[in-house]
Amino acid sequence: MRLALAQLRIESGDVDGNVERARAAVAEAAADGADLVALPEVFNVGYFAFEGYARRAESVAGPTVSALAESAREHGVGVLAGSIVEDLADSRADGVDTPAGEGLANASVFLDRSGERRAVYRKHHLFGYGSAEQELLTPGEAVPTVEFGDHTVGVTTCYDLRFPSLCRDLVDAGATMVLVPSAWPYPRVEHWRLFPRTRAVENLLYVGAVNGVGTFEDAELLGRSAVYDPWGTTLSSAGDEAALVTADVDADRVVEVRSEFPALEDRRR
Repeated sequence: MRLALAQLRIESGDVDGNVERARAAVAEAAADGADLVALPEVFNVGYFAFEGYARRAESVAGPTVSALAESAREHGVGVLAGSIVEDLADSRADGVDTPAGEGLANASVFLDRSGERRAVYRKHHLFGYGSAEQELLTPGEAVPTVEFGDHTVGVTTCYDLRFPSLCRDLVDAGATMVLVPSAWPYPRVEHWRLFPRTRAVENLLYVGAVNGVGTFEDAELLGRSAVYDPWGTTLSSAGDEAALVTADVDADRVVEVRSEFPALEDRRR
């Protein structure tokens, strides 16, 4: 299976433009043979555009995800609709299970090749450190996986990388690949290089960490999206400009590595 990470240039508050750039990236990735395309965290609004979260929030069945579902159908690819700012009340009105009846969440939506919604993952660990995220958002509760191609795919989001137990929960659910939509800023370059690779090594699975690029009022996204294999080897990566990062990810390789180095079987808790 070919995975593509769409490292998008994200413009603060430019929802229409950001969604069009996302759709163009899906089309380009599909033309290059991708089976699954992942987008960055809050790619439509811009993660650091906190003042616009409430007025630009929408259902996971709303216009942003619907546009990406159309792209998935048109090109016959799976799409992880990075994450969006979700209006929980609107999602619930659309018949979607939500962790609360109202408020906002940071929600990633997994769409299959026919554009059908297969899973919604809402970011569990909300960033502090002077961020408005904890004030604005409701944390997620569910840890879904999706069968796609020969993989069992899980999702975490950005700051979740610092909490390894979440990835272990996905391993216990059978995950062979974890996708991590992110909005990781300078100056924490070394942390961004360390955590996704570490999650791959300690869980013996693929990790696709997809970041954005772009400058906000008080932050700049550092890009450097990358795909790591179950040994932690970098299969493909980018710099700090808009790019597509593609790699072939073979679920049989996960089985081979786990058989060769069965560390997961040695866990005591």
